[in-house]
Amino acid sequence: MARLEANRIGEMEVFVRVVEHGGFSPAARASRMTPSAVSKLIARLEARLGARLLNRSTRQLILTPEGCAFYERATGILADLEDAERAAGVGERPVGRIRVNTSASYANHILAPLLPEFLARHPGVTLDIVQTDAVVDLLGERMDVAIRAGPLKSSSLVARKLGETALIIVAAPSYLVRCGEPTTIASLQEHNRLGFGYARAVDGWTVRENGETVVVPATGRVQASDGEGLRHLALAGVGLARLAAFTVRHDIASGRLVPILDHLSTGDRETFHAVYVGQGGPLPSRARALLDFLVERGRVC
Repeated sequence: MARLEANRIGEMEVFVRVVEHGGFSPAARASRMTPSAVSKLIARLEARLGARLLNRSTRQLILTPEGCAFYERATGILADLEDAERAAGVGERPVGRIRVNTSASYANHILAPLLPEFLARHPGVTLDIVQTDAVVDLLGERMDVAIRAGPLKSSSLVARKLGETALIIVAAPSYLVRCGEPTTIASLQEHNRLGFGYARAVDGWTVRENGETVVVPATGRVQASDGEGLRHLALAGVGLARLAAFTVRHDIASGRLVPILDHLSTGDRETFHAVYVGQGGPLPSRARALLDFLVERGRVC
């Protein structure tokens, strides 16, 4: 039985490497095996399970639905095994790769400056950072942790709050010289309002005038896929942008951007969370280390 279990763990490890390295040859190098040995091992695994896990072509490998399910279970089992061995032997030192999904704004203004400290604390950890403002499927994209802004939908994700930040409408001095400064909702609607190129929970700018709250669509002539892109467009004088305060604080202090329409502000604040899959169950120590670090050091305001 012990030999059988060891073989099963070995098969899982090789299968996970095939998926994460994208092919038999790179997985073989990582496993110190030949590509033919890896191919035979996967074929043997599929035969034992009675299911095809990978669809093979001359150019790529594609996971079948059964392969996706087995991959998720296998990575969880291997992570639990890694944690159990580490707890017994080296005091749960985090080791391994962490895949992180985050917006470019959070990555540039919060995460990147903190990474030297995190990596120094955890020398056995590596990070794979994927930047997008769009909400991704953590399971489908094989993400350990995601940083999300705005209200969270009810789901199987567990969230840890990272603070909240004000939303500010800003413009470059060059834009204001060229186009003038809006002072009312009516005049705001005449300006180039830079927006996001994807659907958001609140698709527009919420402002308040004469006791009335109005959502002004951000339907200018230019859109971008992330907040950092909008910031750079605003800095270039392309138009007005409504951005998280922590991303433009230094730009405002240096005069590169000017806050406008403060008197129309509703006081809206955007909440940030670090989220992961599960219902509070065990996490790999590497993911737990990052979550604890972000709650301690990676807060927004």
